[in-house]
Amino acid sequence: MNPATPPLARASEPPILLCFSHLRWNFVYQRPQHLMSRFARTHTVLYVEEPMFDSPHGPRLEARDEPGGVRVLVPHLFPGQQGEQAEDTQRVLLDGYLADLDAGGRGMVLWYYTPMSLAISDHLHAGYIVYDCMDELSAFRGAPPQMVAREQKLLALADVVFTGGYSLYQAKRGLHENVYAFPSSVDISHFARARETLPDPEDQAGIPHPRLGFHGVLDERLDIDLLGQLADLRPDWHLVLIGPVVKVDPACLPRRSNIHYLGGKDYKDLPAYLAGWDVALMPFARNESTRFISPTKTPEYLAGGRAVVSTPIADVVRSYGDCGMVRIADTAEAFAHAIDAELSGGADRAALCRRADAILAGMSWDGIWLRMAEVMSKGRLAMEGLSILPGALRPGMSRRAAANDDYDYLVVGAGFAGSVLAERLAAGMNKRVLLIDRRPHIGGNAYDHRDEAGILVHEYGPHIFHTNSARVMDYLSRFTEWRPYEHRVLAHVDGKLVPMPINLTTLRMLFDRDFTPGQAGEFLAARAEAIDPVRTSEDVVLSTVGRELYEKFFRGYTRKQWGLDPSQLDKSVAARVPARSSLDDRYFTDEFQCMPLHGYTRMFEKMLDHPNITVLTGKSYDEIRHVASFGHTIYCGPIDEFFGHCYGNLPYRSLQFRHVTLDRARFQPVAVVNYPSEDVPYTRITEYKHLTGQVHEKTSVTYEFPSAEGDPYYPVPRPENMRLFRRYQELADKISGVTFVGRLATYRYYNMDQVVAQALAVYERIAAAERTNAGPPDLDRLAAPEALKP
Repeated sequence: MNPATPPLARASEPPILLCFSHLRWNFVYQRPQHLMSRFARTHTVLYVEEPMFDSPHGPRLEARDEPGGVRVLVPHLFPGQQGEQAEDTQRVLLDGYLADLDAGGRGMVLWYYTPMSLAISDHLHAGYIVYDCMDELSAFRGAPPQMVAREQKLLALADVVFTGGYSLYQAKRGLHENVYAFPSSVDISHFARARETLPDPEDQAGIPHPRLGFHGVLDERLDIDLLGQLADLRPDWHLVLIGPVVKVDPACLPRRSNIHYLGGKDYKDLPAYLAGWDVALMPFARNESTRFISPTKTPEYLAGGRAVVSTPIADVVRSYGDCGMVRIADTAEAFAHAIDAELSGGADRAALCRRADAILAGMSWDGIWLRMAEVMSKGRLAMEGLSILPGALRPGMSRRAAANDDYDYLVVGAGFAGSVLAERLAAGMNKRVLLIDRRPHIGGNAYDHRDEAGILVHEYGPHIFHTNSARVMDYLSRFTEWRPYEHRVLAHVDGKLVPMPINLTTLRMLFDRDFTPGQAGEFLAARAEAIDPVRTSEDVVLSTVGRELYEKFFRGYTRKQWGLDPSQLDKSVAARVPARSSLDDRYFTDEFQCMPLHGYTRMFEKMLDHPNITVLTGKSYDEIRHVASFGHTIYCGPIDEFFGHCYGNLPYRSLQFRHVTLDRARFQPVAVVNYPSEDVPYTRITEYKHLTGQVHEKTSVTYEFPSAEGDPYYPVPRPENMRLFRRYQELADKISGVTFVGRLATYRYYNMDQVVAQALAVYERIAAAERTNAGPPDLDRLAAPEALKP
């Protein structure tokens, strides 16, 4: 191993996430359970419940493991123990448990659902503090009088505040400088089971139709007067209510022969009940306890293919009021009228499900978890004084932060595809464009910046521009000057650095003899294996250069890069690195080979410097789509994420990067050196000064480690993955108002110039459609691959 190689991080115990909640883990499966089960993939999650006063023989802390990897901690105290004494006892129990766990040095995350838990935890040393405000607890019946003061203290301590809805976001954003709206999501595949013909649960099977259903906690948020009036208005309808009764006297609930209280149910059983309902209800009262709620059951009902009738809860009206599947009513008579309209409309269930899919596209608990983790990761890096990627927009660019402005287009993703389309729509058609990206910068994977030493580096690995398309070259030249650069790669093989792709020099260095082009061809042909038909990457290489060179250059590198043997990969993977019977040691042979003179980020800044373009970084599609007003969406993100991974995740290979600055002027003879051997954990090292021409007394390099986890970089080219993609493509073809563009949206690996060509072709289709008054609906499909031809 090269002595300059930095040591790899050693495996260690995962960090602890200590979650304090006012909700019992096994009470109702909702936001805390969804999120903590996902954080358990990366953290040791300890879920601390409020105490039980049922231990006459002395305080104890119960610890039990739940499915999903979460450990639940329950303090059991003396009966009647109250106030500070109870809080002190819980603090001692928790401290003892954490001491036994040796939690002190593991950078704990403290995650609060209730500010009241500060009394037992404000002394703990935390690396990061999250307040996930899912409800305005101070407005709930029986809220402790200390709730408001403790929330103020928690807001002062928290590093970030997440809110469970937009009304809560509006209420909290002026109280903390780092507030993010993460409305609760939905497990689409779970509730979509209700679209099937499922056996009716035994306690529901005897209830006549029409059935109007509700599942959730039956507490002060439920409008019990509305339920009674509705039952009286239509005695032939049957109201099915599922959930535990909390904080209200069960005797106060309306009792009618057509109201059926079935009690709490396991989360896994809810789709079976939902499948038997004709219409889903959300009969919430309008009081202080519901002022800020963002009910999770709205998307759950829609995922099950059921139309919904709801009282005018602010977040329901804001997010779903115009979707066509949620009717809003504020009286029993209005409820009855809305339900009648649904029951008598002869609703096409298949059409309802298609509409629901469009409404819920892109929603998933996985997506919210990943966005939360991303926000937390950036925050922790900033706290620890490490390099954080700055926002890429220079002063003077359009930064209108008013997300509720009206826009013609929402463009999701500020890489090449999204930025080119934003520029063309704004400059070419005078459209108002909102361009967003979940990362804190523009430029996508081509983002570059100066590191702490002042060296221009590529944050996501080397990006070398090359193209045969004069059209693409002319377009990008509007926004940058160019530095001529021809890319050369060396491979570390047999203790030597030899040119890659294999050429005459490579053969001479490995076999210690000179070759003419004809001799090289004969030499390789003699070693090549006869394979017919050629199906895999292994077949391509063996049939071209033979087994010895395959073993030296291709097999180990491919196994590291893809996590698969070349025999398991499509032949297209190896087609990118052919062998040559010449002395040409350039990696690419395109007509135009160059680098942006001042870097990619500067080029993107100039591209997006237009008064019609608003750029919001650090914002995800889920955060914006219900807040901003826009006509058409151009989506450049992962297509499976857009549809909530409803058919499963499309497989990608990811990359991890280790950026290092060295106190020397030069590290290696070319920009990129490949390491094909499986004995070396990284695949290549990049030295950026070769790419940029920068003169500096130091140099910065990047070690590249392929990974199964992380940002999606390379679609895995296997037949089963393309079949899965085609299922998503079929959904995309049915969606109105959305055009899918770019690598992630079309599940293909494209070079930068190909993505630019695709974006320009999509723009031309948009412009042509507008000229013929056809409008954006003609564009509601995936951008055709043929648009990529330069």
